[in-house]
Parts: sequence; structure tokens; C-alpha cells
Amino acid sequence: MKIASHNVNSIKARKDLLFQWLEREPVDILCLQELKQEEKNFPFGDFRNIGYSCQVNAQKGYNGVCICSKQEPSEVVKGMGDEEFDGQKRLISARFGDLWIINVYAPHGDVRGTEKFYYKISFYEKLLEFLKNNFSPSDRIIMVGDFNVARDDIDVFDPQILRDTIGTMPEERESFNRILEWGFIDAFRHLYPDKIQFTWWDYIGGMVWKDKGMRIDYILITEPLIENLKEVYVDMWPRKRRNPKPSDHAPIIGVFEL
Repeated sequence: MKIASHNVNSIKARKDLLFQWLEREPVDILCLQELKQEEKNFPFGDFRNIGYSCQVNAQKGYNGVCICSKQEPSEVVKGMGDEEFDGQKRLISARFGDLWIINVYAPHGDVRGTEKFYYKISFYEKLLEFLKNNFSPSDRIIMVGDFNVARDDIDVFDPQILRDTIGTMPEERESFNRILEWGFIDAFRHLYPDKIQFTWWDYIGGMVWKDKGMRIDYILITEPLIENLKEVYVDMWPRKRRNPKPSDHAPIIGVFEL
């Protein structure tokens, strides 16, 4: 089974390129972030035509997540059950048998001390609370998405230049790592402890061609799935297209024997 996570930075702008990529890289479950489109305008029919059923939690112009799958989920949960945080459509969960897929789009945040900085930290805290209240580390869970945090210095192209900037601040890393400490394993880093691989590159300055990026997109798994994990990789093909214009993220794919 292949499970992909991709911040598309607008499903409307990226649909054609996304479908081209799916022809090259068919996956069983596709988790998208930053749809930037209301659910009523989501291209359900186009996905259905290529064999996917899509579950969507979205809003106009901002945020938005979905889980598209070849198999219909038996249960779908939109949001975290918190009115304050669920106003922004950032989380959706779906159950397939005894396997849960959770798709997350964490806030980008801002510099320390701003309202957006505190909202981001609070989001991680609320996500941890959601996990504690609804799941156990002994459950079979794959949580994916754009978490807008580079865990360690190896996950940025220049730790000195980017030190204490958005995505590398100690408060962000500590908040994200508390989620892992609850019971998740960073699947890519588990397989490749020393490999440098980014998932996001700024549009400005041709950063993708210089490979000056950050690893902020993850596939996280609970302990019961370790033996099922076979591979994790980032597909650069869609990120390096020139036409149509790509997202600033590349998809990350996990391969499981399930």
C-alpha cells in the first residue's frame, strides 16, 4: 500500500499537475493539504473518474485537507472537536478497518511573540490533546501532513542562516516533538537517520534547483506499524515542473505492507 501526503498550495491551481503525477505514481491513499477551496467546489467527480473517493474538510481561500482513497473509509472525523481550532479546516481522520489515517495541516505561524506564533503552539497542544482523548499509541495510526516544523538542523539547508526562524524555533520543535513522544515515529528518519532530504523550497531564487529547502512534511506512524513500513521517499518530479506551475512542496510517499 502506498500513502502519499502533499501540500498542493491550491487544488484548483494544481489539479492538472496532480493528476499527471498520479498517472506516474498511483497511490492507494492520497492526503492533500492547503486546498484553498470550499468543499462544494472540490473536484469530487474528477477524482472519482480515476478511482478515488474523497473525504474533505475545507474552507474558501485558506487551509483545507482531504483524504482520497481507492477504498471507502468506514469512519470519517473532521476536525478535533474544538470550536476554536476547527474554524480553520486543518485536520481530517479516516478509518480503514483497524487502520487510522490522520491528515494534518499545521499553521505556518509567525515570529516569536505574535498572535500567529501562539496560535501555532496552541494548535500542537490541541492536536496532542485530540490524540490522547481519542487514540492510544497501541493503535495502528499513520498521521501525515505539513507540520510546518523542521525537527532538527539536518532538516534545513543551512542551520545557521535559519536558526530561530519560523519552523526552527525551539518552542515549535519542542511542541512537535511532544506529539512524537506520545507515540509516533518519524518514518523517514527511522529508515534514513542521516539522509538530507527536504520537502519544501521557496519559490524565490530558484531554491529547488539549489536544493535549499526544509523538511516540514512528515509521515508519522505508531509502533505497531514499524514492521509494515517498507519505504519512505520524496518525489521531486512534480516540484521540478515548470508548466503548469508546481506547489512549493513535493509529495512524500510511504510504502507499507498492509
